[in-house]
Amino acid sequence: MMAIKAVLLDLDGTFADTAPDLAAALNYTRATRNLPPLPLEVLRPQASHGSRGLLEVGFNISPEHPDFNALRDIFLDYYARNICVNTQLFGDMAQLIGELKLRGIKWGIVTNKPHRFTVPLMQALGYADHAACLISGDTCTNAKPHPEPLLKACEIIGVTPAQCLYLGDDLRDMQAANASGMPGIIANYGYVSDDVTVENWQAHGSVNKPTELLRYLTL
Repeated sequence: MMAIKAVLLDLDGTFADTAPDLAAALNYTRATRNLPPLPLEVLRPQASHGSRGLLEVGFNISPEHPDFNALRDIFLDYYARNICVNTQLFGDMAQLIGELKLRGIKWGIVTNKPHRFTVPLMQALGYADHAACLISGDTCTNAKPHPEPLLKACEIIGVTPAQCLYLGDDLRDMQAANASGMPGIIANYGYVSDDVTVENWQAHGSVNKPTELLRYLTL
């Protein structure tokens, strides 16, 4: 049995419910092209995929499209100015963080969200100074599903991958965890699409709310 010394968390769809503000940015971008807003339930499953995934749903375009960069700039500019209007922590995430502190277990964020958004959002939520590390999508040379961001987090915190848990709501989160030798736990409460088969993600386990992660603190 190995005691877990650190917990690493994905940001969008795991630590915080950012979908409302990301959807607002997408719908603002659509409005600049005289398109009607899309409902949150349509956009929510794409929230973990950032501007690329949301613009694909909102405009049916890929990064190769000549209009993509201009639309992305509009999207990101609006999001930067409205990054934490309706974003909030998921469920009992605050209780999980509090319990980890009581047990002396460090925690940190490992996300593909760019640094320019990660830090302001964590500051707005009031947790930037409490995390042992904030690893963004551009912190390392490679982003998830590459293991480098998780390994960087371990280096900063001073633990081995086997002494960590990684909680995430996307396939690339589990791929990064497996590649780094870290037990990966699926956040079922996040932006997991109904049409995916999480049993194929090769995760160590799953949780339906954040505090359920506490049962995995000894492996």
